[in-house]
Amino acid sequence: MLMAAWQLRQRGESPCRWLDLMAGCGIRSVRWGLEALPAIRTSSAVTLTVNDADAARQLQLQRNLAPLRSARLTLACHQEPAEVLLRRAYLDQHHFDLIDLDAFGCPNGLLQASLQALAFDGVLLLASTDGRSPTGHDRVAAVRKFAAAARTHPASWEVALRLQLAVLAREAWMLGRGLEPLACFSDGRTFRLAVRMRRRLADGEEQQLGLLARCERCGAQAMQPLLRLQGWPSCACEGSQGRWAVTGPLWLGPLQSPAVISELLELADALEHTLAKPGRRLLQRLQADPGLPVCCWSTAELARRLQLQGPPSLIDLVGALQASGYQACASGVMAGQLRTDAPLDSLLQVCRHLGRKDR
Repeated sequence: MLMAAWQLRQRGESPCRWLDLMAGCGIRSVRWGLEALPAIRTSSAVTLTVNDADAARQLQLQRNLAPLRSARLTLACHQEPAEVLLRRAYLDQHHFDLIDLDAFGCPNGLLQASLQALAFDGVLLLASTDGRSPTGHDRVAAVRKFAAAARTHPASWEVALRLQLAVLAREAWMLGRGLEPLACFSDGRTFRLAVRMRRRLADGEEQQLGLLARCERCGAQAMQPLLRLQGWPSCACEGSQGRWAVTGPLWLGPLQSPAVISELLELADALEHTLAKPGRRLLQRLQADPGLPVCCWSTAELARRLQLQGPPSLIDLVGALQASGYQACASGVMAGQLRTDAPLDSLLQVCRHLGRKDR
């Protein structure tokens, strides 16, 4: 709901066209019409297209949408396969400013059609319930669905989001358009992304596609953009006994837009009862973590490698790394994860020092 309200405010008096592509019972459309639209003072014309191909849902869907008949928007209801609606919209040059694609399983088969039906600077809200293939638990399926190698990783939720963003970026680039992640997060079962499609690629945007490697023995990490791909450096293992497990291609750029998330939080402050406390805490975590540097480390894993009694304090660890001149922050995607550009040996040294202080 907040993203719809934010877009209304961004567009000012310009017409706004929203698409709930796989509406189910229509709860998201109802919130857009009854909460987002009244919250923003605008005279812009709003068209809401609600679609669900399941005939068994139509009666319940129509009942739920009944309150929108009196809302200040134009409501269009459809009952057809998602790709049929998207292809027809593209042929008719009817582009949407906001598309919600909440599919069961992996949504990649609908990405090209969705992006072709999305207006310039439009927002795609994407959800995936495919938790196995992008987290390295079904590597064959990852090759099929993502055209990528997916290996297990302590920061598996983030790796899954980056693999999904890589697919989105390639689809957008083939259309000559750019991609800007606004907010990406997961609860481990569902992976959710909000991205804005730009008219053109940003300078150097192609550098954001690359590979992430993790040593299966010592846990060291390294990443390389595809445009500068070369031999991997040695890992931190003594005697070079380690072996890199490589994941990708995946997105190496930011996962969040702190500026946009700040505006969403401001909207939530102005609109009562639109954001529950857990949702607010999530947005605050994402706001503090743009998603760079790419490498994330589990504090529990670091403690195990050093045989500490427990994980070091994440706040203390971030502070100590920053004091040593490294970038560091707590991950907003997974709890207990540290994001830093510090090499493994320096990271372990700082952890060991903090562990001694805690004794």
